[in-house]
Amino acid sequence: MSEYQRLRCRVAFHALHFRPEIRELGLQMVERLRAWGQPYLAFHPGLMRDTLAYHGCAELFQDVHTELIQYRRAQMIEQRIVNEKLRIDSHLRRGNGSCPLMPEEVGLLLRALGYPPKTIIYLAGSETFGGQRVLIPLRAMYANLVDCTSLCSKLEFSGLIGPETPLPPDSFLSPPTKSEEQLQKEWKKAGPRPRPLPPPPDRPIYRHEKEGWYGWITETETEPDPSRLDLRMQAHRLLWDALDYIVSVEADAFFPGFNNDGSGRPDFSSLVMGHRLYEMASARTYRPDREVLAELLNGTRDNLYHPKRNWTLSVQEHLNKSLGEEGLVRESRLSKPTSFLAHPLPECSCRISGSAEISNQVKGSNGQFLYGGEDECPKWMQHGLAMGSLKAASAQEEGKIDENESPEDEMDLDEQQESDDNGNRTDESPPSEQDEEMDPDD
Repeated sequence: MSEYQRLRCRVAFHALHFRPEIRELGLQMVERLRAWGQPYLAFHPGLMRDTLAYHGCAELFQDVHTELIQYRRAQMIEQRIVNEKLRIDSHLRRGNGSCPLMPEEVGLLLRALGYPPKTIIYLAGSETFGGQRVLIPLRAMYANLVDCTSLCSKLEFSGLIGPETPLPPDSFLSPPTKSEEQLQKEWKKAGPRPRPLPPPPDRPIYRHEKEGWYGWITETETEPDPSRLDLRMQAHRLLWDALDYIVSVEADAFFPGFNNDGSGRPDFSSLVMGHRLYEMASARTYRPDREVLAELLNGTRDNLYHPKRNWTLSVQEHLNKSLGEEGLVRESRLSKPTSFLAHPLPECSCRISGSAEISNQVKGSNGQFLYGGEDECPKWMQHGLAMGSLKAASAQEEGKIDENESPEDEMDLDEQQESDDNGNRTDESPPSEQDEEMDPDD
């Protein structure tokens, strides 16, 4: 049985690959991030319209976004995807951990952990519901907030997509004018719901107020079918998600804004966390408990930007514990019923003969191991590991010999590196540092 499980792990993490050009561009993005000379943190907000509608998190937003989430939730109720009421208290849902962490809250948590303002944060995810407006507080705290559009050119994106037939531009058709009686009837029939205010009298509704992906709200109650351009953009977002996946797996640290959403299928953050756990279990992957963090954030809501020291220590204690055994056990308990890809331990790991077993093994209610309980590695695998360690040791010894034999070459390399630092330092610096150098007021 263990051999079948190992085959399953190899198929999931070794046999399945992205297209070569996607993999190549993703690794180029990682190299460009590391060229700035400091580690980077990947952050996936998890703010997607379907997710927010499924869990009833509409009140976390304002204006038109609340109405868009409620409209999608009504569709889910009609399709029997959601078996709850349309209107629920979003703040209660946020309190029990059912809603994502907002980018502003994640910025405050990272600042409590001690991440400096010049930390490079890679924003993963092709869809961030709310747009750039919800990212303004996080960008104010961490100026080096980048995404795939900051690291890749349009030419590189077009190379992934390939040739496409040009689509005709969407023709704008002004809606038929309505009489005052019709407008008054619609306004009274609408009921107490958040909706855009009507324009002042004697002022026309301009074209820019009706275009856009949410412009239909001002005119009708039914969301129009997606256009051909919208469908094409949805296909492009799949490629962007693939690039974000590669960059997130290779990141020095990963912080999920929303994982284990309870929808019954693994989400982006859970898959990234499982892959990082399989490839490099010692990597810094935060596994926060959103219910605990919501309670901490509610406790200092009036002093979010100037919290007390005991609040900062509580946040540090919780997030640092999520990196270790406590976070692994909790993640295993939540992720195992959904998909083992989100937490492939101990099924996809083994123990070398002679190594000590984990003393505090943890089992779930069904008898499966949540922490510890790895089987012993087969002999062919242990032989391969031994040969690999011998090759690494011999290569290290050869490197030491070469270092002792060529001190003059080292001096030349050091001089060349100093000249490069003096000449090309600004080219490999983060955007915030370049702005500071160009701005004399700073």
